[in-house]
Amino acid sequence: MNSFSDSAATAFALITSFDPVLLGIVGRSLAVSACACLIACSLGLLGGAWLGVARFRGRGAVLALLNTALALPSVVVGLVVYLLLSRSGPLGFLGWLFSFQAMVLAQSLLVLPVVAALVRQTIEDADRSHGEQLQSLGAGPLMRSLILLWDERHALMTVLIAAFGRAISEVGAVMVVGGNIDGFTRVMTTSIALETSKGDLPLALALGILLLGVVLLLNALVALLRRWRERLDADCDARPFFTHAAAPQPGNGL
Repeated sequence: MNSFSDSAATAFALITSFDPVLLGIVGRSLAVSACACLIACSLGLLGGAWLGVARFRGRGAVLALLNTALALPSVVVGLVVYLLLSRSGPLGFLGWLFSFQAMVLAQSLLVLPVVAALVRQTIEDADRSHGEQLQSLGAGPLMRSLILLWDERHALMTVLIAAFGRAISEVGAVMVVGGNIDGFTRVMTTSIALETSKGDLPLALALGILLLGVVLLLNALVALLRRWRERLDADCDARPFFTHAAAPQPGNGL
């Protein structure tokens, strides 16, 4: 118990003193996850929205593969990216192995199915409610997906926050492709694993506290967004989807 108390006290001292090693690891972890989410969300929002409204032969198989990718182990993703970026791999000429870019690529591949699957479900539900109105106005699948994507933007912000949480808590893939190199590719999750194995419990505990703080902040943002969305829905509850377009104007003979 005393060992835990001493480790906790030292961990809080590292956090409050803004230890440069600790801040460097945290900053690198946030940067990797933010870049990965930017790439994955850009592709996942568009791809998921299109899948939500498109109907084509083989769509069921595509959705089955997408849902399977949600449970894809991170170490498998890391292995695939490692083989792609290795010197004998098809992307070996990039020289990205054991680098910041390799970790971003691995996390992007992990986050992309999550974003695409959640966005697809959200847009498909919205299309069931408003799709016929949009089709009657001549909107094709692509235009319909973009309109619904904008209309559901508040709900989709929760998806983006969940994607960032998935990325920043990942350990297997970045360990494989990043190599956990001190000062270059060491992030919070890999540092916790390494420092625990080395016996440096205060640094590992400090990183764990900060990682939990990031996750707690993300959950708080999700709760605030949900409450904000409920308030917006309550304010617009009596207003139909195309109120201004559908409502008859006085004096037009109707």
